[in-house]
Amino acid sequence: MKQAKPLYVEALIRADQELLWERTQEPAQHQRWDLRFTEIDFLPRRSPDEPQHFRYATRVLPFVTVSGTGISAGERHRPDGTRTSALRFASAHPLSLLAWGSGYWRYVPTPDGVRFVTGYDYRTRWGRFGAVADRFAFRPFMGWATAWSFDRLRLWLERGTSPARLLGRAVGELAARTAVAVLAVVLAGSGPALAVHAPALAGGAPVLAAALLAAAVLLPPLPGTPAARRCSRTTSAPARTPSILATLEPR
Repeated sequence: MKQAKPLYVEALIRADQELLWERTQEPAQHQRWDLRFTEIDFLPRRSPDEPQHFRYATRVLPFVTVSGTGISAGERHRPDGTRTSALRFASAHPLSLLAWGSGYWRYVPTPDGVRFVTGYDYRTRWGRFGAVADRFAFRPFMGWATAWSFDRLRLWLERGTSPARLLGRAVGELAARTAVAVLAVVLAGSGPALAVHAPALAGGAPVLAAALLAAAVLLPPLPGTPAARRCSRTTSAPARTPSILATLEPR
């Protein structure tokens, strides 16, 4: 099977770069906005010069949590203000499709804000089944979850709305769209009954049902609701993207 492409997400965040750095580098802040993680904790260092290790966990079911460990592989600050943070991560949990991987975060100051960029890739376990599951389910979900989380972070920084409230807004809007879609389906299926009891309404029922369904599916998210579609998922300069797995092999 052809090797899947590394994941890439980019968002323009109109906020102070130092604050963005804090809310992405501090575990207690990071876990508040990133949908991919339930817990992130730094592990104790044995010496000041030792790279920072961390533990992460994701609750996939009410009583099932998949965990792993990682290491901050390095940070780089450029004269133009650009910062890059690299890391490696791995999971030995038997339920984790992800075996090991690596990635980076990049912070690029611009006149319009900070371009916050991530690129990461990983290797899967479970042989061919794992590769198929990753290509058609896990990797698309991870790309969406990363982009959604980046927009959630953007709204937190730009508008001051807490990540918990932003999640509530997203759930509420999804529930409203689902209710409208269900109403459209019910209305479309009520044609025969309307023809008998309200002939004047029967002819317009399919049109109204189609309009409601289109609104539920096609209307853009509200400005204050996180949305993955607001983030770029492709890079226009692939040659500049670090070869993640080649430079950060697991030890």
